[in-house]
Amino acid sequence: MGGRSRARWAAAALGVTGLLCAVLGALMVGLGPSFIKQQVLKNVRIDPQSLSFNMWKEIPVPFYMSVYFFEVINPNEILKGEKPLVQERGPYVYRQFRHKTNITFNDNGTVSFREHRSFQFQPDKSRGAESDYIVLPNILVMSAAAMMEHKPTSLKLLMTLAFSTLGERAFMNRTVGEVMWGYEDPLVNLINKYFPDMLPFKGKFGLFSEMNDTDSGLFTVFTGVHDISRIHFVDKWNGLSKVNYWHSEGCNMINGTSGQIWPPFMTPETSLEFYSPEACRSMNLIYKEPGVFQGIPTYRFVAPKTLFANGSVYPPNEGFCPCLESGILNVSTCRFNAPLFLSHPHFYNADPVLAEAVLGLHPDPQEHSLFLDIHPVTGIPMNCSVKLQLSLYMKAVRGIGQTGKIEPVVLPMLWFSQSGAMEGAPLRTFYTQLVLFPKVLHYAQYVLLALGGALLLVPIVYQIRSQGLKDSRSPPSLVTQPDQSPSPCTPLLEDSVCGQPTAPTA
Repeated sequence: MGGRSRARWAAAALGVTGLLCAVLGALMVGLGPSFIKQQVLKNVRIDPQSLSFNMWKEIPVPFYMSVYFFEVINPNEILKGEKPLVQERGPYVYRQFRHKTNITFNDNGTVSFREHRSFQFQPDKSRGAESDYIVLPNILVMSAAAMMEHKPTSLKLLMTLAFSTLGERAFMNRTVGEVMWGYEDPLVNLINKYFPDMLPFKGKFGLFSEMNDTDSGLFTVFTGVHDISRIHFVDKWNGLSKVNYWHSEGCNMINGTSGQIWPPFMTPETSLEFYSPEACRSMNLIYKEPGVFQGIPTYRFVAPKTLFANGSVYPPNEGFCPCLESGILNVSTCRFNAPLFLSHPHFYNADPVLAEAVLGLHPDPQEHSLFLDIHPVTGIPMNCSVKLQLSLYMKAVRGIGQTGKIEPVVLPMLWFSQSGAMEGAPLRTFYTQLVLFPKVLHYAQYVLLALGGALLLVPIVYQIRSQGLKDSRSPPSLVTQPDQSPSPCTPLLEDSVCGQPTAPTA
C-alpha cells in the first residue's frame, strides 16, 4: 500500500507541474511578443539608460573610407579635343573615427549633437602611398573658366593672363595627400584677397579637407521617448528643417534620419531615408532581400535606379536640375558653384553615354552598387558599403586659353566607398541581448507547452493503469448452484409414490 500511495502522489505532483508549465507557456505565447517588443523599444531609443546609447554616442563599428582615383593618362590629347583616357588607382584606405559631442537633450523629445570625424591613413590596407603623384583635372581652373563663360571677353583675357602668371593649367599633378587634405594654391589666395566671400574656405584647398577633424553640422533628432515611430528622424540640421540648394520644396526637405540608425520593426515595405550633408540632400534606399550577418537576420537596402535620375526620367527629381544625362546629380549649388556631379562609381546605373565618353570605365553591379544591411527588429546597421563618385564637367571656354579644345565631358575624378561591419564585443553583446535572448524566449514558450502537455498525461495514464491492475487482481464470484442429483422424494415414474414402487394395475 505504501508504494502505491507514493506513486499516486508522484503522478499528482507531475500533473500539477505540467499544469503550471502549460499555463506559463500559454502566458508566454500571449505576452511574450509584447514583452520582447517593449524590451527592444526600451533599448533602441536615445536614452542614457538604453543598451544602444553608448553604441549611438561612440560608434564601435570600425569604418573605413577607400578612395580610388581616376588618373588622366592623356591630358595633352584632351586639350586637343580627343576622348579622355583614365586609369583607376587605389584604393587609398583611411580609418574613420566618429564620436558625438555637445549632446543636449531638449524638452520636446529631441536631442542635439555634433559628430566629430577624423581620418587616419592605413598603409597596410592601401595600394599605394599618400605621396603618390596623380594627374587630375584642376577643379579651380575649370570652375573659374565655367563661371566666366558668359562674361565679357576682356575679363576672360584677364583671367587667362592670371592663370598664366600663376602657372595654373587645366590639369594638375598632385600627391594623393594634397588632393585629399589640401594644398596651397596661389589662385585660392588671389580669389580670397580680392573676392573674400566667393569661396567657402581659406588657405588650403582639398577635396576632403572639410571632412577631416571636423563635424557634419548640428543635428537635432527625435529620441523616440515620446514617439517611437519618429526615433532618429531629423528634426533640424543647423537649425533648419529644409535647405535652399534646390529648386523645389520636396527636394529641399530634410527627411529621414542622420544616416546611422533607423526606427525598429522594419518590414519589406519600409524605405531607408536619411539626410546627407555631403550630398546636400535627402536620399532614399529601398528593400532588396533578406539575409544573415554573423547569425543575425538582416534586410538589405539598395539605391533605386531613380536616386540620381534626371527630371525627364523621374519627375520628382526635376528640382535637382539643371541636369545633364540621367544618373548624375549636379551639386554645384552647394559646392561653391563648381561644376561637380555625384553618381555611382564608373557611372553605374547612369545613361550609358556617360561611360562611353571616357575610356577606361567599366560599370559593375557587384563592385559599384551601394548597400546597407539592417537588423529589422532594432533598425541598427550590421554591415554597409556606401559608394559614390565625384566628377567634374569640363569643356573649352572661348577666350580662356587654358581650356584648349576640350570637348564637353563629365570626367570622373575619384570614387570612394565608406564601409563598416559590426564585430567583436559589440557584436556579441548585440547578438546575446537583442537576438539570442528573444529567440530563447520564443522557443521556450513552445517547449513549456509541450512539456506541460506531456506531464499532464502522467496522472491520467497512472489512473488508467491503476484501475486496470485492480480489476485483474479481484477473486472470481462464488454462486451456489442447485443440486442436480435425484432426490429420494423425487418420483422417477409419473405415478410412483415417494419410496414406494407403483402397484400394477389389475
